[in-house]
Parts: sequence; C-alpha cells; structure tokens
Amino acid sequence: MLNKEDFKICIVGLGYVGLPLAARFSLKGFNVVGFDTNKERVDQLINNIDINDDISIENLEILSKNAKLTTYIDDIKESNIFIVTVPTPINEDKTPNLVPLISASELVGSVIKKNSIVIYESTVYPGVTDDICTPILEEKSKLIFNEEFSTGYSPERIVPGDKVNTIEKIKKIVSASNETSLNIISFLYSAIIDAGIHQASSIKVAEAAKVTENIQRDVNIALINEMHQLYTSLDISTLDVIEAASTKWNFMKLTPGLVGGHCISIDPYYLMHKSEVSGYVPNIMRSARKINDEMGNWVLENFIKFTKENSIDLKTTEITIMGYTFKENCSDIRNTKVHDLAISLRDQGFKVMIWDPYLDSKTINNLKHKNISSSNQLTKNVELAFVCVYHKEILNFLDLYNGFIYDFRKLNKIS
Repeated sequence: MLNKEDFKICIVGLGYVGLPLAARFSLKGFNVVGFDTNKERVDQLINNIDINDDISIENLEILSKNAKLTTYIDDIKESNIFIVTVPTPINEDKTPNLVPLISASELVGSVIKKNSIVIYESTVYPGVTDDICTPILEEKSKLIFNEEFSTGYSPERIVPGDKVNTIEKIKKIVSASNETSLNIISFLYSAIIDAGIHQASSIKVAEAAKVTENIQRDVNIALINEMHQLYTSLDISTLDVIEAASTKWNFMKLTPGLVGGHCISIDPYYLMHKSEVSGYVPNIMRSARKINDEMGNWVLENFIKFTKENSIDLKTTEITIMGYTFKENCSDIRNTKVHDLAISLRDQGFKVMIWDPYLDSKTINNLKHKNISSSNQLTKNVELAFVCVYHKEILNFLDLYNGFIYDFRKLNKIS
C-alpha cells in the first residue's frame, strides 16, 4: 500500500508548469517543496503574487501556506520525489538548448539519496531522459541507476491561459525506468489528476508522445496558413471556407495565425534535431515550420498592400498593434511573433504603438528600450488598428471602432 505520507515531493522550477503542479499536490495533502533559482519569483509567490496568473488566488494561498517555497538547496535535501519542470528552449540556430535541464539534473543529482525518483516533465526529444539526464544523476549522486534511484517522465500538458482545461482535467501520461517506480509515479499523479493517467510503455514513448502532440498541431496550422495565403490571393474568405468545410464531422477546425509560444513553435525543432542526427530527413515537419515561421513576413506584405489599397499614408499614420502576447486572453509573451512584426514595422520607419491589456511594466520597459511605444491601456485615438491577438478587450474595442482595421485572419475587412 502506498501512502501520501511516504513521499516528500520537490518541484524544481515554479513557472507555468511547476506552479500549478505544486499547487495541485499541496491541495491534495502532499508534503511539497517548491524550488526555483529565481528569488524574485519565489518571494512573489510567498506573498501570494503570481504575475503569470496561472492559478487562482485561493490555490496560491493554500500553496504558500502549506508548502515550502525556496531558493535554498538545503531545503530540498529531505525530498524523495523530484519533479523537474524547467524550460527547454532552442538556440539561435534552432537546435535544442538543454542547459536548463542539464543544470537542474546536476542540482538534483547532488541531493538525491537512495530510493529517490526523479521525474521529468520538460518537453524533449526521445532519449534525453535516459541518455543525457540519467548519466548526470548517476555521476552527481554516486548512486546506482535502477537499484538505488530511478527516473520517470510525465510530459506537461498545461495550456497557458486556459482556465477551462486545467491541470486536473487533462489526462496525464506517465512512464518510468522500472515497474516499481511506475507504480509509484502512477499513484502520485492519480491522486491529483481527475482525468486519470495513461501508462506509456517506456520513457522514450512518453517523450515522443509529447513532441508528437505539438508537431501534429504545428503541421495542421501550417496547412491552414498556406491555404489562407492562397485563398487571400483568390479573394476568397478563408473563414467562410473553414465554416463550410467544418460541417463534415471529421474536419479539423483550425484557423490561420501567428504560431508563437513555448510549445508549438519550439518543440518541433527538438524532434527534427533528433531525426536529422539519426539520419532521417523530416520533410513535412521542416516544411510546416518554414511556413509558420515565415507567416509574419506574409502578414507584413499583406498589410502594406492593404494600406495602399485604402490610400493610407503610413508616413503620417500611427499603427496601433492590438495584442502582443502569443495567444488570446493570456499574459504569456514567450516567443510571441507579434514582437517580430513590431520590429519590422519600426525598422521601416513607421510609427508603431502596441496596445495589450495583459502587458506588465517589465515588458513595456523592454519595448521602450527598443524604441517601441506600448501600453496596457488605450489612452488615445486609434488611427489604424493592426489586429494581432483576439483578447476579449480588443474585440470589445473593435465592435465600437469606426476606423481602419487590418485583421489578416478576416481578410482585412474595414469597419
């Protein structure tokens, strides 16, 4: 019989993934320590402040009251379950950047003791847990893998900004390096995930499943983006086409857009890297990434065409970019493609103003240093609305706005 009291859980990384996870374990009565190297972040959470707005204030208060939130390594040494939730970004050349994961593995390896289990949730290509992280844990701990400690992998599936499909409502994939650990990991996640769990046959299968989820979405969005460019050139409404096509039950209803964020626009490069190293050329994945990466260039060209067709003088007209985050009704700005659009417009000498109700003071200051004005409040008249993100506040504004509206997803209709 497994009991909650037998486990002391340390969540390594208190960001978009780690914080909801720590809160959920704490809410369900587990002994939890939340660790992060960012002291400012930890201090904010202790004071019930979450700038990412990932969990409710009630759950944040429960977490800060019942769990230990810390930046000190000594505070995690009594833990026997370590769940690593650090980011896995890419380098400038689009290759995987495993530095955060390697650093976290070195840290955990330096404190784990016999019978510990280290579970990774960070998105990686198949083989990272076994081939990169586990040897680091062995070296740092001087423990024998699968005899004195074991590993697991349970990919995160949290969608930033989604208040409906929250962590407990999304089925969890679990995997482990041995059957005993798989039973323990299954017990832990079953206690916090109402939707249940799925036991993958191996850690590599679980790793592959995660990147496959996001790559499938990336490929399908690329197809819609390509069709949108075609239909726009033919003066056909893409949205009307989608509405018509979606009357068939098996049509996947997606809409064109700028693909940013920390998942769909990043994860494909991990599997593409592994594929190319293995000698296989992933043609569809590469083509999809190229289409989505270059969508911003098409939007910019289409915008210039729109202004010429409507006799808008960009030398004297200020462009108000509406929305900056990578998706609607969410404060997450990671890898937002709107940033690239703003930089391109600035470099062409146009007057640009960004309005996004979810902008914080840090982002506003960072944009200011790049000579781009921005605000989370609309304080002056809009001459030309360049719609990028469908925040509810932006849609409400557009309902009452009578000026020029450029919205690349709605075929540039003018109010």
